[in-house]
Amino acid sequence: MPGILLGDEFPNFEADTTSGRIKFHDFLGDSWGILFSHPADFTPVCTTELARAAKLRDEFKKRGVKMIALSIDSVEDHKSWGKDVMAYADEAGSPLPYPIIADDKRVLSVQLGMLDPDERDKDGQPLTARCLFVIGPDKKLKLSILYPATTGRNFDEILRVIDSLQLTAQKKVATPVDWKPGEKVVVVPSLSDSEATTLFPNGVTTKEMPSGKKYLRYTQI
Repeated sequence: MPGILLGDEFPNFEADTTSGRIKFHDFLGDSWGILFSHPADFTPVCTTELARAAKLRDEFKKRGVKMIALSIDSVEDHKSWGKDVMAYADEAGSPLPYPIIADDKRVLSVQLGMLDPDERDKDGQPLTARCLFVIGPDKKLKLSILYPATTGRNFDEILRVIDSLQLTAQKKVATPVDWKPGEKVVVVPSLSDSEATTLFPNGVTTKEMPSGKKYLRYTQI
């Protein structure tokens, strides 16, 4: 099945959107980006998701992340649906703060492996699943999350993983389970103890394990 893997360069596709025609890499510029797909316009779960993304626009902006959505309907349908989305977000009359790609021929959905074989429209055509891609400034795929059409996404988790991706892109650390910004991180195993001491002036603490191996090293960034 066509798709894209972590570390791949994200396709520099051209598409019609609610903000006009775009070339994806030009749209991103030097920013991080998220592209999130939706099964169809004027559907309940999708409307709640787009509204949540709209309400979080300042959170994404301060992280330097550009948002763009995708659905398999037309630009005109997207524009009309956007009014419902913003009304649900308690901002009736305001424009949707990010574009929606019109993929009515399902070209991108096939190219990026977005189709859900279990969810179909009234004509029997497969709908797009709830895919989410995080793309770095180098235009490479940093993270992908795939939900079925019946399960809405958690945008707090999306912000959390973006914080982790941006931190670990700059520092030789990894973020442990349930990590949140400000909490301790773990030192990557490829660093020696002496290198870790030099890189992390706040100190490094090692968790003692029954194996006796000194692999679980924490530091505060």
